[in-house]
Amino acid sequence: MDWDDLKLFLAVARSESLSGAGRALRLDPATVGRRVARLEEALGARLFVKSPQGYALTDEGARILAHAERAEQAVTGVTEELRGTQGLTGQIRIGAPDGCANYLLPQVLAAICDANPGLEVQIVALPRVFNLSKREADMAIAVSRPETGRLTVQKLTDYRLSLAASRDYLAKHPPITVPDSLHGHRIVGYIPDMIFDKELDYLSQLGLDAVPLASNSVSVQLNWLRHGAGIGVVHDFARPAAPELERILPDMRLTRAFWLIRHADDQRVERLNRFADLLGDGIRKEVLRLEAVS
Repeated sequence: MDWDDLKLFLAVARSESLSGAGRALRLDPATVGRRVARLEEALGARLFVKSPQGYALTDEGARILAHAERAEQAVTGVTEELRGTQGLTGQIRIGAPDGCANYLLPQVLAAICDANPGLEVQIVALPRVFNLSKREADMAIAVSRPETGRLTVQKLTDYRLSLAASRDYLAKHPPITVPDSLHGHRIVGYIPDMIFDKELDYLSQLGLDAVPLASNSVSVQLNWLRHGAGIGVVHDFARPAAPELERILPDMRLTRAFWLIRHADDQRVERLNRFADLLGDGIRKEVLRLEAVS
């Protein structure tokens, strides 16, 4: 079995589909299917079983998976050794909640890429938890520390959130001087049954249950507030991007944290280690800078 066969095997195992593997490897799904069949024939073992959910590993395939991942790390290590420390290159994919993805990562990653012209970065901004074992991303930023899985977890930084509304909204509605004043105002927030992490349940912590205007997207919520739709919780690092918003009830500020999550095996990949260091340093500095001006 050569490295190309293992790479194909890993792509199908992680995407659980021929089409997903094809996209990752830039191959036609039919070609992927033929090569999987050829690999299974060469090994004399069934590696995948097709189900309504996609291609699942058989017991034989699961036994091969760890060996294939170690081979992948070895190939990556050789590549990094030959490249030396001149600069980061290749593609890195990061999963992140959309508040971080929209208001922190673009400028942080732009600076990293400016210093490393051979680097390609993809941001996957989705309001959910990423599955690193399936290689949906090389690393992920989350708002809570995972409790299971073969993962390494590093705290990046604390960040703060505040209640805010547009000056136009505040001018047209009764003043808000104490928490009880909020109950006469329209609230903007997350769709309650789509809150994928308890750390995002801001409004319950503030004693606000009704959410007349709701979205699973931080950006949609922010734009509602900018257009005077109501009152909501805003990341302090996002407020400089929305100068029309004004903080209200400053004593009700919330504190949360960002965590960098990686697959445990990737600790041996120097390129990802160096990138993670740059990313963490950049995010910490950017949060401090933006919160200072908000």
